[in-house]
Amino acid sequence: MVKEKKRLGLLFLAGFFFAILSLNFMSSPTAVNAATRKIVVGNKKCIDCHSKMRKDKYVHGVVAVAQCTICHVKTGEHKFKPLPRQISSLCFRCHDKNNFISKKHVHLVVKIGLCTQCHNPHHSKYKFLLRKKQPNLCFKCHDKKMIDKKFIHGPVAFGQCTICHNPHQSNFPRMLMAKGNNVCFTCHTDKARGIKTAKFVHKPVKESCVYCHSPHATNYKYQLKADGSKALCLKCHTKKKKWIAEVKTKHGALATKKGCLACHDPHFSNYPYQLRKQPMTLCLGCHNKRIKATDGTMLPNMKAYLANHKDWHGPIKQKDCTACHNPHGSNNFRILRRYFPPTFYAPFAIKNYALCFMCHEKTLVLTPKTTTLTGFRNGSQNLHYVHVNRSKGRTCIACHEPHATNNPFHIRNSVPFGAWALPIGFKETKNGGSCSPGCHVTRYFNRIKAVKNR
Repeated sequence: MVKEKKRLGLLFLAGFFFAILSLNFMSSPTAVNAATRKIVVGNKKCIDCHSKMRKDKYVHGVVAVAQCTICHVKTGEHKFKPLPRQISSLCFRCHDKNNFISKKHVHLVVKIGLCTQCHNPHHSKYKFLLRKKQPNLCFKCHDKKMIDKKFIHGPVAFGQCTICHNPHQSNFPRMLMAKGNNVCFTCHTDKARGIKTAKFVHKPVKESCVYCHSPHATNYKYQLKADGSKALCLKCHTKKKKWIAEVKTKHGALATKKGCLACHDPHFSNYPYQLRKQPMTLCLGCHNKRIKATDGTMLPNMKAYLANHKDWHGPIKQKDCTACHNPHGSNNFRILRRYFPPTFYAPFAIKNYALCFMCHEKTLVLTPKTTTLTGFRNGSQNLHYVHVNRSKGRTCIACHEPHATNNPFHIRNSVPFGAWALPIGFKETKNGGSCSPGCHVTRYFNRIKAVKNR
């Protein structure tokens, strides 16, 4: 009887020991079934082994609360079959689908359901669980050469592609955050305000800033798409390009570093042609000193000249220098819009005075006798005809200053005659006047009763 009790006791102890050993083996997260070589999970939580997933700065919510089975299929074998469905559809169990694929344009990786191309589903050092920091994340797909340039757009330089682009979806091309230029105006608020109040707005500013600027990077200042304003402007303004290339005399402003921008604002202005200032004020901003012309002669300080001569020519009164001068260039003397002889003497031809006849009547120099066309006559003899309409005619500038004088009828005090400033000696009387030009004797005229000059 005693031996039987001892035998039963030993069996009980052995069974108890075996049971304890088995339980310990089953609960171990690293236990392996020798027959199948499969990991046996037991009753441990995932996070007990995968503890690193909660140590980064940003942790996915389901990982943070240890609810791994919201995304992963629970298996006793612990095989790597973690996702029960397409990745995006799995994500959309929690994330509202309308926030990602409901708009006109959907980012390709979102469209094909590859959310984890950009996001780490567990943890990350970066906000929104991004796999890399912007823009390196974007450059996994997009060519990095786009920013391998001298001048990089601010948001790109700071790695903030999503300032302009929505990474998931958009109703606008290129996944932009807003329509066209409105993206630019979210930062460039001064331009947004300016175009609302300006009278004249450059077409690209109305339509698309990227006509002129690269939104990412270029080798040119201000992220321009060409080297210098002239090169860029003339890509669209092809007629001006042809004109400037072909004309004999180019406006000096085009040769400055500013080029077109010396006169024009590229965005908007309250003046026609997007001029930076009122036209004549703009011109006098450079012509406020003596300037060497392309033919080597010195142009006067026009600002000072006009200030000291109060009787202004009509276009000057209208503050419109471009009535006579082409601001880009011309084939004519002094970049004049139409031909005018650059000399004191010239044979008469209507075409030789094309500039003046833009405003003045041709009959003024075609009619020998008149009592109405002009006050410059001796009786009925038209003295304009006498001076101009001849084989060795005196050009208009022989007597008239085309900008301003302190004499009536824009009569000059003197006129360049070779190296001599030849005095004209004009005097006005009630019914006429007299001239004493240089070496010549004084000659008189009277509108009422003709004078017989010797």
